[in-house]
Amino acid sequence: MRAWRVHELGDPSEVMSLDEVDQPTPGEGQVLVKVKAAALNFPDVLMAQGKYQQKPPLPYTPGVELCGEIVGTGRRVIGSPAGGPGAFAEYALMDAAAAFPAPEGLSDEKAASLYLTYQTGYVGLHRRANIAAGDWVLVHAGAGGVGTAAIQLAKAAGAQVIATAGGARKTEICRQLGADHVIDYTSEDFVPIVKEVTGGHGADIVYDPVGGDVFDKSRKCVAFEGRIVVVGFTSGRIPDAPANHVLVKNYSVVGLHWGLYRQYDPAVFGMVHEQLTRLVADGHVDPLVGAVHPLEEAPEALARLASRDTVGKVVLVP
Repeated sequence: MRAWRVHELGDPSEVMSLDEVDQPTPGEGQVLVKVKAAALNFPDVLMAQGKYQQKPPLPYTPGVELCGEIVGTGRRVIGSPAGGPGAFAEYALMDAAAAFPAPEGLSDEKAASLYLTYQTGYVGLHRRANIAAGDWVLVHAGAGGVGTAAIQLAKAAGAQVIATAGGARKTEICRQLGADHVIDYTSEDFVPIVKEVTGGHGADIVYDPVGGDVFDKSRKCVAFEGRIVVVGFTSGRIPDAPANHVLVKNYSVVGLHWGLYRQYDPAVFGMVHEQLTRLVADGHVDPLVGAVHPLEEAPEALARLASRDTVGKVVLVP
């Protein structure tokens, strides 16, 4: 079968090659799936560069999220490859217990996009930030894969959503997804606008996959007893949270490492999948797929994702 492999750490476009490799053989508790679609995520870029918390031994096949068909059964499932990455290939192994039924009504591309960012968003908003109806939720990078999921999930929970995005195309996408207020960060300072829109209350929840200056400014418009959920650092800079400011303004900075639940509480994945399946059936969640590429174009697709030129999820189809 064909599979992309990272042979040395560096820029994905330079260190990935499309190799002919043996089809994997499932071990105990595993299933072999024919990959129907594999969704791209920012960690795919960081992992290839050696900058992610997960560092698979070289060479490895990237890709942490897929929709596939279990060979011999025809069952369509979604989830992560067994043991880490491995989705950018024609076939992959999955742990049988963590191969969740793909919701009916979703295409392969949308089903592949439902797992990582929506699971992360649900855990982040419900479990880490204790979202409640009526909360003001500030979603940064609202037009990206992480942001589009957070907007839909926050609206489904009855929250009022303020989204930030860069440029007319991306702000319009946030509006279409249901954001109540949208701020173009390329021309507007979100801090005074958040304060004005909320009547001086501030954001009860800040969902931040960007870090850097965005985190620093978010501390200025977080509400009393607000929660800043640290999702990632696509800006490239890991910010600091001054403890005295956290104390004086009485807010929380909450870390969100979704993958760590696999070690400490793996039952979370199945419970969240049930909730996401219900939200899909009820029409509250519909993954936005911004681009679909053939498997051969993985390096170009990852380059576009890294440049933040994409909207929604980017998906590879073998």
